Amino acid sequence: MSGHLVSSFLEMMSAERGAAANTIEAYRRDLTHYADFVAHKGKTLLTADRDTVTAWLEDLDNEGLSASSTARHLSAVRQFHKFLCADSLRSDDPTRIVASPKARRALPKILSVAEVDRLLTLAEAEANADADPAKQMAAQRLYVLLELLYASGLRVSELVGLKRAAVMREGAFLTVTGKGNKDRVVPVNDRARDAVRHWVAKLEPGPYLFPAKGEDGHLSRQVFARDLKGLAGRAGISSSRVAPHVLRHAFASHLLSGGADLRVVQMLLGHADISTTQIYTHVLDEKLRSLVESHHPLAEG
Repeated sequence: MSGHLVSSFLEMMSAERGAAANTIEAYRRDLTHYADFVAHKGKTLLTADRDTVTAWLEDLDNEGLSASSTARHLSAVRQFHKFLCADSLRSDDPTRIVASPKARRALPKILSVAEVDRLLTLAEAEANADADPAKQMAAQRLYVLLELLYASGLRVSELVGLKRAAVMREGAFLTVTGKGNKDRVVPVNDRARDAVRHWVAKLEPGPYLFPAKGEDGHLSRQVFARDLKGLAGRAGISSSRVAPHVLRHAFASHLLSGGADLRVVQMLLGHADISTTQIYTHVLDEKLRSLVESHHPLAEG
């Protein structure tokens, strides 16, 4: 039922409003995510209420979406519910009095190098522990995902959707298709490369590096986020502080604190504009301050 309603809305957007193919596909992704959440809450697209919409927005926030991305998702859902009302499929619009998320200028959540090391160490230990085959494969998959994410700084959608063909030159590089269908080549460190090699050797033939049963054919972002939070709890780190995007932030921040150039980090993250990368300049500011304090001739000590 939900698929039929979404398809009807998309047909209207295409036929009556002339929406571009990329726009239609973006709406499809956003509305499919929303419909799945609504179904998980025991509702349908015709019975979802304001509390359901609010809970969905909170879920997007927990996934680490920016305020602008969340606002885009909400815009798609608003238009969808207006469509349902216009076609007399619903008499009310549960998004009508839901406020759009405000952009926040808070610094990204960061894990320390030691905390990331704890996650990786535990993930590796669990991957190598004796367990039933299904449990061991899940543990090994989580370890490879974590190594790759911290080694490359990929967006979570880029990571879970990686194709085996993306692994280049014996695993030393990844070719990644990011936002706007722009390709970039990302180097991979030895640990991640070795982890990927061992993982690929265990897989059945198929196109994806992290295959899964389902429409997409690969692991979902939600399953990875859930597994990562579980790992964090077992490592003694608050699960509220850990999500895939937090590892991406850690990758960027730790590179900058180690002396990497901001332009290089921009390229690795796949940011089209360096102003997006500049959310990490607080790391550089802190480093400059400590340099001045330790090396200035009038510094104490």
